[in-house]
Amino acid sequence: MAACLKEEKQVRRIYEALQAASCPWVGGLGLQEAETLLRLLTSPSEHRTNILMWICCRINQNFWSSKKTSVTAEERGVLTREMAQLGQELMLCRADDVDLIEGRASVGRQISFLEQLLTIVSSRTSSRPRVDAETMLDVFYATENLPHLSQMLEPVFQPWTGHMKTLEKDTKPSSKQSKEVADVCALLETTQSALEDLQSECEFWNKDVPSPSVFSPSSLRVAACDLQQLIATFSHVFESDLRVYCSSEHRSFSAETDVFKRVHQLLQACLTEVEMLKEVSEASLSLKEDLEQLQSRGHKHTLQDRLEEVAERVSDFLSLLPS
Repeated sequence: MAACLKEEKQVRRIYEALQAASCPWVGGLGLQEAETLLRLLTSPSEHRTNILMWICCRINQNFWSSKKTSVTAEERGVLTREMAQLGQELMLCRADDVDLIEGRASVGRQISFLEQLLTIVSSRTSSRPRVDAETMLDVFYATENLPHLSQMLEPVFQPWTGHMKTLEKDTKPSSKQSKEVADVCALLETTQSALEDLQSECEFWNKDVPSPSVFSPSSLRVAACDLQQLIATFSHVFESDLRVYCSSEHRSFSAETDVFKRVHQLLQACLTEVEMLKEVSEASLSLKEDLEQLQSRGHKHTLQDRLEEVAERVSDFLSLLPS
């Protein structure tokens, strides 16, 4: 429900902006209901196409000069693609967004697209007021301005000799000025040579730099709007989720070292046990090899003798370990 109310307010603003801009396709309609305005501006129709074509003509004068007032069915596809191309140049849509131009996209996207187009129209109208060429020519060729026009076409002013001498005197450079000019030229040459040396040392300057794109106020405006939306989104996330963690107190670490000492002792004990197990395994392997050698020689030993020998080796190993 809230989304519908927001769309109704937006579509009313668009309709009022079209009326304020003297759009001929909404001049005598007198629509008041929000549902009717939504159907007019967001549903596929010839009337909507004419309104969109009028907006494009206000943005780009060449677009107006290449289009007729009425468009045939064969020309409608070409017109749709050219309007999409203009939207891509303004960074408002892609060149293949035919559904957005024809009115088959979502209502919210169409309303946002029309609002951005009307914002560009209002900014260009306020920054560059149009001047009627015929009116300007009438003022230029008015009766009271004809003498001034004749004087501009055939100037009769002749400078006097004294004025010419003064002009020649003023144009002769003095020795002080010549010295200053020479000093400035020498400084410029030194600076240029230093910059060339610096450029040869910097690797990134030697790479091919792509040509900068043409500056467009509308592109800057769109980028600023996107940045504003990102900042607003981050502010909302910060207030709802991140502020609690940012405002919490920092945890303090204990300066006591008893825990680390105990951990170190346990690790040392564990390492000792591992070494003992390793020695026992090596002793068992050595005992196995000795038994195999004795068996191969034909000597026989009792189990008690073997156990005593193993006990002696274990006692010798334990005597080597620290207490």
